[in-house]
Amino acid sequence: MTQRDYYEILGVSRSASPDELKTAFRNLARKYHPDVNKEPNAEELFKEINEAYAVLSDPDKRAAYDRFGRAGLNGMGGVPDWTTMDFSDILEGIFGGFGFGGSSGSRRNAPRRGADLSYTVALTFEEAVFGVEKEVEFTRDEVCSTCRGSGSEPGTSKTRCATCGGAGEVRQVRQTFLGSMVQVTTCPNCNGAGEIISTPCHTCRGRGLERKTVKKVVPIPAGVDSGTQIRLAGEGQPGQNGGPHGNLYLEMQVKPHKFFRRRKDDIQLDLSINIAQAALGAEVEVPTVDGPTKLQIPAGTQPGKVFTLRGKGVPHLRGNGRGDQLIITNVQIPTSLTDEQRALFEKLAASLGTEVKPQEKGFWDFLKEVIGG
Repeated sequence: MTQRDYYEILGVSRSASPDELKTAFRNLARKYHPDVNKEPNAEELFKEINEAYAVLSDPDKRAAYDRFGRAGLNGMGGVPDWTTMDFSDILEGIFGGFGFGGSSGSRRNAPRRGADLSYTVALTFEEAVFGVEKEVEFTRDEVCSTCRGSGSEPGTSKTRCATCGGAGEVRQVRQTFLGSMVQVTTCPNCNGAGEIISTPCHTCRGRGLERKTVKKVVPIPAGVDSGTQIRLAGEGQPGQNGGPHGNLYLEMQVKPHKFFRRRKDDIQLDLSINIAQAALGAEVEVPTVDGPTKLQIPAGTQPGKVFTLRGKGVPHLRGNGRGDQLIITNVQIPTSLTDEQRALFEKLAASLGTEVKPQEKGFWDFLKEVIGG
């Protein structure tokens, strides 16, 4: 029997999809589970079905089996032992809350990791660039300081649940189309704990946990941006049944700056200069996140000209060095002139002439090429 073709055992074609394999396994497991089917060979058939599915549901083992048959599995640990395979998710989907083997209690009492928490940290532009230490304040559950997590008032103890006898679950035999089945449900009296708190703790009211406000000083590294997350391991909700704590995730939210804009690790600054500075050149003072610095404007600077200050941008969050500061110039055209200024411009206009030249590219096309889109 054990040498039958795995596809034949599941009743599927060799081109069956993973979903078709799972459906076939579900149907056959429902039919031949030893707790449902009392025929003498039901256990052997169920073993055969599990063995076939264990191989064909694994892409690598299936490929080896398709090429070389059972011999192809020798280099992959041999034919799997179905008794060590974990089909609990599938079998639980087949049989729901019906008990086959009594494992529901052990799963319910298994250690569980605590839930994760999240907290938003507001930063100024400069804090995000250079890093900062921030005090974060959040609330989470902690073991009750009065009852030490037992849930009972000090000096009292829990009693065994009379409904389930301490098992935490109740069983009821029901007749179904599959025959007699034992339905296992969580005890409604003790909610699966197996014990009853006769005198709840006055602090936590029987929860064993109390809500507390926690303050922590957290170093924020240089170079973070809005959306950057920092994980504080073990600072989330406490686990259940001795399970580990969850994590606390800090999400950065950077306030916009009055002058600066961030583009990855570069900082952009729009700088307005007057027409004389653009035509004749000038030395001007420009702001940077490190403080003001001098910038030489060459004569004949056109609108949209981009100047780069190397290493004046944002520090790389994962690596050494910094981005650059990009200064985009804008030539301001005066909207009102004094009589003297008007006379000077009229004299300049006469010397420049009235000829105009169409441009092949516009200002924004030029700007995109310079700063990369």
